[in-house]
Amino acid sequence: MPSSSPKRPEPGEGHIRTRRSGRVRDRGDACPGALRLHRADDGALARLRLPTGVLTEQQIRVLADAADRLGDGHLSLTSRGNLELRGLGESCGLELAELLRGAGLLPDSEAHERIRNMVVSPLAGPRVQAAARALDVLLCGEAWTTGLSGRFLFAVDDGRGDVAALGADVTLRAAAEGDSGTDGDSRADGDSRADGDSRADGDSRADGDSGADRHSRADSGSGADGDFGAGGAFLLVVADRAYEVGGPDAPAAALAAARAFLTAAEAAGTGAWRVGELPDGGRGMDVAGELARAGVTASPAPRPVTPSPGSGPPPGILDGGFVSVSARLGRVTGDQFRALLPAAEIRVTPWRGFVLPAWPDQAAARDRLAELAAAGYLTAPDTPWATVSACTGRPGCAKSLADVRGDARPLDGGLPVHWSGCERRCGHPRGDWVDMVATGEGSYQQTVHTRAGAPGAMFHVKHAVAQDVSRETVPGPRPPLHEQ
Repeated sequence: MPSSSPKRPEPGEGHIRTRRSGRVRDRGDACPGALRLHRADDGALARLRLPTGVLTEQQIRVLADAADRLGDGHLSLTSRGNLELRGLGESCGLELAELLRGAGLLPDSEAHERIRNMVVSPLAGPRVQAAARALDVLLCGEAWTTGLSGRFLFAVDDGRGDVAALGADVTLRAAAEGDSGTDGDSRADGDSRADGDSRADGDSRADGDSGADRHSRADSGSGADGDFGAGGAFLLVVADRAYEVGGPDAPAAALAAARAFLTAAEAAGTGAWRVGELPDGGRGMDVAGELARAGVTASPAPRPVTPSPGSGPPPGILDGGFVSVSARLGRVTGDQFRALLPAAEIRVTPWRGFVLPAWPDQAAARDRLAELAAAGYLTAPDTPWATVSACTGRPGCAKSLADVRGDARPLDGGLPVHWSGCERRCGHPRGDWVDMVATGEGSYQQTVHTRAGAPGAMFHVKHAVAQDVSRETVPGPRPPLHEQ
């Protein structure tokens, strides 16, 4: 396949108008799927949704073989815990679909394949995992859910707040101690200024809870041994409201909230893809009415404090014997993917990593971690590469101005750093981060994004890569986030 080609117009991008009632999208989203492939400069791209984030041994082998035989020999992890195959031949779509279907990686209804967007706490135990599976079944069992965009996001959080900080449109959060606190200004639906591909509402530091603290404190109550919020109740969080629902009703409650969004989006006539794109940021959605019509008993509850965006489970051995590794720049070879085996299951995280099941003792866990380090995974919690991310860049993306994966490196300062080939900044992190945007081959503009002042305000500290260039602080909106 040629290494470069003329830029093509991409449906769903750039077709946005504004009016007093808010932004208006003229077209549906163009998000790729496992069945609807995206044509990129390095070949076709397939994006596979993993509603619970769980892969079996057979599925790992099938995906690794597909990457080697049909693609470029790599798998990419996205910021929503999805997997991508790149460099696919133009005629391999049917063969890939059959492989995925045979491995149980596709829904029965092809029309529902791209709407199974869900992030689940990687260390969640059986109850939260069961709720996520049930929500997926409900999503795929209703014809009307195909009206959701490929960017509408559900989160199922086990109570520690890790995926609750990822800006989902609808969040189910296992009730836990401390959820009675309120977060007056944060939102659960994603930033209302978002372009629909989404940003977290959790940039505020209201609860002072760092990602590392959440995992070191919470791991022992999750996984195979149990769950946060084991009493059974969940909080349904959407827009500026929260409702307490019983555990068995939680999946139906999330589905009802999605229906309330579609009803509101149709009434607004703006073509919104996300809750935050509604003219009122979703505050006018009739969630309570949809819950009642679905037969779900729900009680209004204080909206829980939105955690600060964390980095997910850090690489290393976690409490309870779980083994966590990260993929450098979110990309692994087929052989690296197979190196995760043997394992009964692997959990893919939205932080471009994997969690392996608990090991019986520390010695066995250390041996397994050493094997994965030899395979090329990031395994040390203090590795500077754990907070470095990058978009595809050249030669895979026609929009990119540079080979960002070749240029990407850790920077001093302690903040996550994201390297982008253009101003779309695909896959950038949430919270405070360093933004490296290519201005040409090997040349980048550096911006430090940090929240300051009133909630909702984002300030940027801009300077060139050269360290002697003066800095200026300017107010401005956060850049849009495109999944990658």
